Amino acid sequence: MTVSHVLGFPRIGPRRELKKAVESYWQGEIDAATLAATGRDLRAAAWTRQAASGLDMVTVGDFSWYDHVLDQSAMLGAVPPRFGWSGERVDLDTMFRMARGRAPTGVPVPACEMTKWFDTNYHYIVPELHAGQTFRLASEKLFDEVAEATELGHKAKPVLLGPLTWLWLGKVKGEPFDRLDLLPSLLPVYRDILSELKRLGVEWVQIDEPALALDLPQTWKDIYAPTYAALRVEGLKVLLATYFGPLDDALKIAADLPVDGLHIDAVRSGIEAEAVAARLDSPKILSVGLIDGRNIWRTDLDAALERVRLIRGVLGDRLWLAPSCSLLHVPVDLAEETALEPDLRSWLAFAVQKLGELQTLKQALDQGGAAATELLRPSREALSARRASPRIHRPEVTARLNAVTDAMLHRQSSYPIRAAKQKAWLKLPPFPTTTIGSFPQTAAIRATRRDFKAGTLSEAEYVQRMQDEIALVVRKQEDIGLDVLVHGEPERNDMVEYFGEQLDGFAFTQNGWVQSYGSRCVKPPIIYGDVTRPAPMTVAWAVHAQSLTTKPMKGMLTGPITVLNWSFVRDDQPRSATCQQLALALRDEVLDLEKAGIRIIQIDEAAFREGLPLRRRDWQTYLDWTVRAFRLTASGVADETQIHTHMCYSEFNDIIASVAAMDADVVTIETSRSDMELLDAFVDFAYPNEIGPGVYDIHSPNIPEVDHMVALIELAAKRVPAERLWVNPDCGLKTRGWGEVISSLVNMVEAAHRLRADLA
Repeated sequence: MTVSHVLGFPRIGPRRELKKAVESYWQGEIDAATLAATGRDLRAAAWTRQAASGLDMVTVGDFSWYDHVLDQSAMLGAVPPRFGWSGERVDLDTMFRMARGRAPTGVPVPACEMTKWFDTNYHYIVPELHAGQTFRLASEKLFDEVAEATELGHKAKPVLLGPLTWLWLGKVKGEPFDRLDLLPSLLPVYRDILSELKRLGVEWVQIDEPALALDLPQTWKDIYAPTYAALRVEGLKVLLATYFGPLDDALKIAADLPVDGLHIDAVRSGIEAEAVAARLDSPKILSVGLIDGRNIWRTDLDAALERVRLIRGVLGDRLWLAPSCSLLHVPVDLAEETALEPDLRSWLAFAVQKLGELQTLKQALDQGGAAATELLRPSREALSARRASPRIHRPEVTARLNAVTDAMLHRQSSYPIRAAKQKAWLKLPPFPTTTIGSFPQTAAIRATRRDFKAGTLSEAEYVQRMQDEIALVVRKQEDIGLDVLVHGEPERNDMVEYFGEQLDGFAFTQNGWVQSYGSRCVKPPIIYGDVTRPAPMTVAWAVHAQSLTTKPMKGMLTGPITVLNWSFVRDDQPRSATCQQLALALRDEVLDLEKAGIRIIQIDEAAFREGLPLRRRDWQTYLDWTVRAFRLTASGVADETQIHTHMCYSEFNDIIASVAAMDADVVTIETSRSDMELLDAFVDFAYPNEIGPGVYDIHSPNIPEVDHMVALIELAAKRVPAERLWVNPDCGLKTRGWGEVISSLVNMVEAAHRLRADLA
């Protein structure tokens, strides 16, 4: 019989129970024991679901209070000195302070850097690495959870982040050195971990090495075999898991590793699983990931069955079945979605349903013949209905795309000419201050939106309440002394969902939550068909806000690339085609904002780099069509209209030419956690336009000090001419409280005033 398993399961709970518990703990509403009990309940429920679906083992160690990379750092005792940890075990509050700078106990300190997990919208806490760093086993969390699962009667398969991927994801601090120099002191701790897992009765342990899907230097590729030879523990079997892309030139390395099994992402790696099967020596097993762990469409189980039959013909009982990657990246349970239209709902599979697909595929493979045909009939009918649905294709959208001309992709004049015209009417001081767009989303705001959506609040009352909130936000910004204002976005539930709700071709869930970072969860829209904009989406709110002030008001949009990358996207056409459809819809919004008198428009592309393929050979194709989409969105305005864009945690060195090619007048970026290091890419490239490097970290509740922000801006001014620098937070403020926001922005404005005084 074929073995089935998953690489990981969503940890947040079907209704974000983890988020609510963790935030209650941070706010002092529950104690650590109550929080721990919630964790036990969530883990038990996840394991029960896995076991009930027919999996041969449950995955343990995928649960985290904040981030699994942070958990691995804690287990290795890799705690930066500033956190003052000197105990035997890394406690929960130390991890929370590493993640967000503050916890219920301990002194607030700057949080560790956070960035995207490969090409997903999940964020991990970046390990900090120092020359000569030592490691020791400093967390019992994984062992406790293995014991917990065992006591509940489950066969546990623990999961660890592999040592080489952990090192690769880490960031060198202090004097530069080769990260591989730390490997000799790291491996003994990994051996201690594996030895303890063996003692606990574990048969298989999953070690994740997704870095093998990257363009690694040869020295890193060469170290994999000796590393895993050193980690061999007699009596414990290792499944090495790769995902998110093909192994390519690392295929031979991975297949020959001294491990007992290998997992391949068969969704994103083409027919590589077949190539690995052909060269994998007995008795190694091959786990084939044919269920997409990153999208929510039902699997074509007929096609999957055909593939695994061929692979089984080579491997026999050495074949395992799994999703392509951890199910962390999809919502928990489609059963929660009672409001979705039945036909659309029948096309989807969330994590629980993917467990069912896995079991169906396993049964069909094992039973064969007519039984297999019948088992796959529901899948076959759903896919056929989706392909034939009249809801998906709109000929007018295709016609408009075909009519796009090269002139539509270019501004009227070059940046220097535009900049002069913009400065003439803006009349901003040096180091102009602004924010990224959103202001605190209070309970009252959320209740107003909820009541309006439920039909218990009239449209007139809803509009009045939102206008009152906008007036409050405008007044507060004027009191603080900001130079360029925003309306605060009280009407927006999410920067992507809000737009998707007003565009045709989108569908939405009630509880389709996915973890983005820590307690931050998002509910990605579902793009199922051709995209159009029936009516203006933001114009009325922006015009109302501008009517309340003589200062310039930014119109706020989410760009086409970010809408694409932060949605579950249809898989029946190239992503590039869907992105161009989004660009045309948003272009209409940009032109309507300009026509209504909004002359600064921010088009956020927070996820621009996120979608970059893992292999460099595929980059240019992606960059070409994404830059085209942004320019199609932004380029129809007059020279006097200033286009801003914002980009989240990203390394820009490799893509700076494409960032420049977007031709935004102002780009704001998140740099506070990296002490302005990310600006180096803009300096080395001689980026010609204006830049707003974030001067404080909005993901931490800590209030930034004026002196610290002055020092950061002075660092920025050494890299970028002062006349091209803006001063702003590093991201939107919707997750922060008003007390934190006002204190932080007052300090930020004071920092800008000090710098202006130095120029006088």
